[in-house]
Amino acid sequence: MPVRLLSVTFDTREPAHVAQFWAGLLGREVVEDAGGALLPGHDTQLGLRFIPSLSEKAGPNRLHLHLTSASTEGQQRTVATALGLGARHLDVGQRPEEGHVVLADPGGNEFCVIEAGNAFLAGCGFLGEIACDGTREVGLFWSEVLGWPLVWDQDQETAIQSPRGGTKVAWGGPPVAPLVQRNRQRFDLAVAGGDADAEIERLVALGANRLGAGDNGTVLLADPDGNEFCVHAG
Repeated sequence: MPVRLLSVTFDTREPAHVAQFWAGLLGREVVEDAGGALLPGHDTQLGLRFIPSLSEKAGPNRLHLHLTSASTEGQQRTVATALGLGARHLDVGQRPEEGHVVLADPGGNEFCVIEAGNAFLAGCGFLGEIACDGTREVGLFWSEVLGWPLVWDQDQETAIQSPRGGTKVAWGGPPVAPLVQRNRQRFDLAVAGGDADAEIERLVALGANRLGAGDNGTVLLADPDGNEFCVHAG
């Protein structure tokens, strides 16, 4: 695989505090990482990274996390644990009959605790899904970039998943709200070997736009929907 997905990175005013929240909720350890805080993932569960930023949140995030539940009691325990760690309930227009619970972490990032029996996320693990706003085009783009097959492609909605299984990444289809500021969440990728420059050119040929150089030798690009992502060469 030319590149691998290292983490989903969040800009936040208090990266250590938000990282500790997610470490407590997911049962992971926090690792200091280039001025931020990393919750490493593994083969089937994506890593999360939190870095300092003074940017203010403007509207809902373009992506949010979905946590799964094995039972109704398990969902209730997850919600209670999240609230005890500093989460709060959030009203985003969900209907009373919908089974998921919408919360915000201490940094204001939305996430959902999905009800038990959700067939789409069966077998995906506790961090079941990265749910994104995005077009079908961007779902096809990321499938090609990562070499992850499409596991859903219907009514302009798409989802991809590693061949090893685990966390899915999904896009809800149009309309997509226009970007009004730099995304406060983005994907961090690593070149898994070979020629990094050639890999960047491959991403551009697939539809990425080159934005410039970032810190520590990273390259900044944007996907076809304008979402920034970073590529680490090595």
